[in-house]
Amino acid sequence: MTGSGSAHHDPGAQSATERAEAITDAPAEAISLRNGHRIRIGTAGWTDKTLLPAGLFYPEGVDTPEDRLRYYASRFPLVEIDSSYYGLPVRRNSELWAARTPDGFRFDIKAYALMTGHPTEVARLPRTLRESLPASIAAQRRVYPRDLPPEIYDEVWGIFRDAIQPLVDAGKLGSVLLQYPQWFMPGTAARNALLEARDRLGDISCTVEFRNRGWFESRSRDRTLQFLSDHSLPYVIVDEPQGLPNSVPPVAAVTAPSLAIVRFHGRRDDMWNRRGVSVADKYRYLYDRDELASWIPRVLDVAETAEETHVVFNNCYANYGTTNAREMSAMLAAAAYD
Repeated sequence: MTGSGSAHHDPGAQSATERAEAITDAPAEAISLRNGHRIRIGTAGWTDKTLLPAGLFYPEGVDTPEDRLRYYASRFPLVEIDSSYYGLPVRRNSELWAARTPDGFRFDIKAYALMTGHPTEVARLPRTLRESLPASIAAQRRVYPRDLPPEIYDEVWGIFRDAIQPLVDAGKLGSVLLQYPQWFMPGTAARNALLEARDRLGDISCTVEFRNRGWFESRSRDRTLQFLSDHSLPYVIVDEPQGLPNSVPPVAAVTAPSLAIVRFHGRRDDMWNRRGVSVADKYRYLYDRDELASWIPRVLDVAETAEETHVVFNNCYANYGTTNAREMSAMLAAAAYD
């Protein structure tokens, strides 16, 4: 592996496994603060193929979708679903997820690509939607939201909302993650798009993650945070590679009283924008304990203000995310109960 500091932070799954085995005090449930606020920690997904080999995280014999989710939910109180970005979710899956997890477990779910201005492959649309498309659009390989007739775009949101309703009904939906593309620039149109997305989701909580640093450059930063606060839109705090056009600084601000989210993407600046890099390589980053420790006071500050704080490890290569999540759980619990 090449790139800045990569060797230091990718000592391999062996090191992550050794570190995981050394964790004895990571709570499996939400951490409750003295003021009644809660911190939930988890990873972005539980079925990444690099995580599945027996012994990395799942014990031997835990090898069905149901068993894996039940095991995961016995170790963490939160998971983020990313597959919903690539294809619209299916209601039956939400029913199964709700049934296979304990009370108090939460799912954050990423918005479908078209809901946040990204393109999607026509082939990934549900058949009923594909058959409703004008022929010229159905023939394209990819479509953007602007390509779709308004009634079909409305239907995308309707299908998404219906599919996650079982999680809402079970009290297990944390929020819908609206992750915007790097070309989503600050301005009136973008602010209106944020409010439209919130309104389309109705009473379903949503959170906002930016991928353009323009939202946080000197003059924009206060305006961005003020706008989100004025509309009680939770902003997603990120730890990610810095110094790139689509890098957002790790500003630990709370913009809604109900919820704050911190997402850890790793720090592979050599891979963040490289074309043709697999998702596994982009997020293949094992945080060291000092890097995690530097976030403990910031997460606790955030959790003092927000009623619920979600900490999500998106460095989902092998057992890097699960190890870092359990390490942070142990550190936060020790600091919170100190």
